[in-house]
Amino acid sequence: MQYRRLGNSGLKVSALGLGTNAFGKRADEETSRAIIHYALDNGVTFLDTANIYAGTESERIIGAALKGRRHEAVLATKAGLPTGSGPYERGSSRNHLTRELEQSLKRLGTDYVDLYQIHTFDPETPLEETLRTLQDMVQSGKVRYIGASNYYAWELMKAVGISDKLGLERFISMQTSYSLADRTPERELIPMCSDQGIGIIPYFPLAGGILTGKYSSAQKAPEDSRAITDPNFKRFLSHDRITFGRQVEQIASDLGSTASALSLAWLMHQPLVSTVIVGGISVEQLKVNLSSISLDLDWTTLAKLDELSEPFRSGDPFAIYRLN
Repeated sequence: MQYRRLGNSGLKVSALGLGTNAFGKRADEETSRAIIHYALDNGVTFLDTANIYAGTESERIIGAALKGRRHEAVLATKAGLPTGSGPYERGSSRNHLTRELEQSLKRLGTDYVDLYQIHTFDPETPLEETLRTLQDMVQSGKVRYIGASNYYAWELMKAVGISDKLGLERFISMQTSYSLADRTPERELIPMCSDQGIGIIPYFPLAGGILTGKYSSAQKAPEDSRAITDPNFKRFLSHDRITFGRQVEQIASDLGSTASALSLAWLMHQPLVSTVIVGGISVEQLKVNLSSISLDLDWTTLAKLDELSEPFRSGDPFAIYRLN
C-alpha cells in the first residue's frame, strides 16, 4: 500500500480508501465487516462514511467492526445533508453539527474522528459560524482534522480566507465527484486546491460502475448494479459515458488488467489526489480494486486516457449533492 499526506496536513492516508455508502444497504452487516477487516489487513487505513449513509447503519456497522482495531483506521465521517424533514435536521449550523457529531461518535464507538467533513455548502449559515464550530470540535479533541465536500471552488476559497483571517482551523481536504468520466473539477476546483494545499478525495471514482465496463446499455444493467438497486441512478447512464466505459475496458484488457483498476490507477496518478474512496459490496470487489495500487501506467497509456476522457472536462459534474 502507498500512503500520502492529506493535503498539506500531517495526516497520512492510504492511496486507496474504503467508501461505505453501501454498508447496511447493498451489503449486509456480516459482509460489511468482512470488507472492513480485509481492507485493514491489506493496508487500507482510510474509511469514509457519513451520518446519513444507510440511515445511520453504515456508521454503526463500522463502529462494531473497528472494536479492538480503531487505532488502525483513519476514520472520516460527514454531516450537513438532511437527516429528516425538520428545520433543524440539515445544514452546518452550530446547533446541527454539534448534535450530529455526538451521535456519530456514539454510533462509531469512538471518542474522536480523524476527519470531520461538511457534506455540502449551507447557504443559510454564515461560514464563520461553521468554522468556529469546527474549531471548537478540534480543540475539544473530538475531531482531528476538518474537510469539505460538494463545495464550489468560490465557496471553498471563501472558507479558507475566513479561516486564515480569523486564525481558525483550515479545511485540509475536498471531497468531490472526480473520475475519467467526470473531469469537471479540473476546471476550477483542482487549481484552487493546488494553490491552497488542499487534498482531493474523489468520490464516484468509477462513475457508479460505468468505469467497470459492466454496462452495455442503460436498459441492460447487471442485477447487482447500482442502476438496479437505485433506479434514480439510471439518469447517469448516458450513451457517451457507457461507450467510454467500454473503451476503458479495452485499454485495461490490453494491459492485462481490469477497467476498475485502470480507472482507479489513473486517479492515483493525478498530483492532487490524496486518497481514492471506492465502495464495494463484497471482498472480491475490494480485491480487484486493490490491484490498482500495483498497476504501473506508462506515459502512452496516460496520454491515451487523457485524450479519450477530454470531453468529460466540460459540461455538468457527474454528481454533486447540494441543499435546496
